[in-house]
Amino acid sequence: MQNQVGRGALLLIFSELLLAVMAAMVKHVSQDLPPEVVTFFRNLLGLAVLLPFLLQRGGLHAMATRRLGGHLIRAVAGLAAMYCYFYTIAHIPLAEAVLVKMTTPFLMPLIAWLWLGDRIGARTLLAIMLGFVGVSFVLRPVPGHFDPVHLVALAGAALMSVAMVGIRSISDTEPPRRTVFWFGVFSSLISAVPLLWVRPLPGPEHWPWLVAIGVVATAAQITMTTAYKLASPGRIGIYNYTSVVWAALLGLVFWAEALHWSTLVGTALIFAAGVWNLERKGRVSAAHDVPVVSSQTAPDKSSGTRLS
Repeated sequence: MQNQVGRGALLLIFSELLLAVMAAMVKHVSQDLPPEVVTFFRNLLGLAVLLPFLLQRGGLHAMATRRLGGHLIRAVAGLAAMYCYFYTIAHIPLAEAVLVKMTTPFLMPLIAWLWLGDRIGARTLLAIMLGFVGVSFVLRPVPGHFDPVHLVALAGAALMSVAMVGIRSISDTEPPRRTVFWFGVFSSLISAVPLLWVRPLPGPEHWPWLVAIGVVATAAQITMTTAYKLASPGRIGIYNYTSVVWAALLGLVFWAEALHWSTLVGTALIFAAGVWNLERKGRVSAAHDVPVVSSQTAPDKSSGTRLS
């Protein structure tokens, strides 16, 4: 069991590295291409890579659903979150974009309370408050320092929370493969619409990067899936936060992005809040021998998917 937890942790760290690399590639191509274009090809190419895995059992027949509305809501929220995330990657330091996205677990309980009527425990509420104190350090809402792009990042985290809770709202009838399939289909179709008027479109020099973004993102999803099959999120979910470290290193090496002291303080507070909440979930998981929801993943651990 301990060996499985260790392997799961290493795989999760590797998946976070892949996601940070994907974000860095998005930042690179965003120097030439608008986020609408990058988002469309991320979705389309990601779906193309994932499709053979999704259709292994049952083919298209297994993708039939009576809950298209629920899938559509999840896809719209997830796609909007992706637009926000890719936009912020292009305009603020990479580590800050990734860090603000990590506030998703602090927003999910609030969304679940409003949408599904879930109760919020005192410990979770305190973790949420501590997390948003950390966010305030990252945003630096004082004259001369505040960048409105951070609000776009925060909106993206809120939309991602809606998408994650949306998965849970249909999980009683919809298996992970079907959920991933319909997200890929809807997000590809919807994100194709802006390409009717958004320019420029990709040139030959952009295609290797766009393909790599789709492949690396898919590899990260598969690696994350494997990690959570080996160990529950309550045991290894803490390693989701290594994505901030990877993003900071990539931002420093390729764009000379040094982190402001307040960002470091905010990072520590968000990390502490997340670890505190995960540590409680890990004890519950160990006591009852059941998986718990990771703060960074979909409510069904076997899906192992993110929206970025």
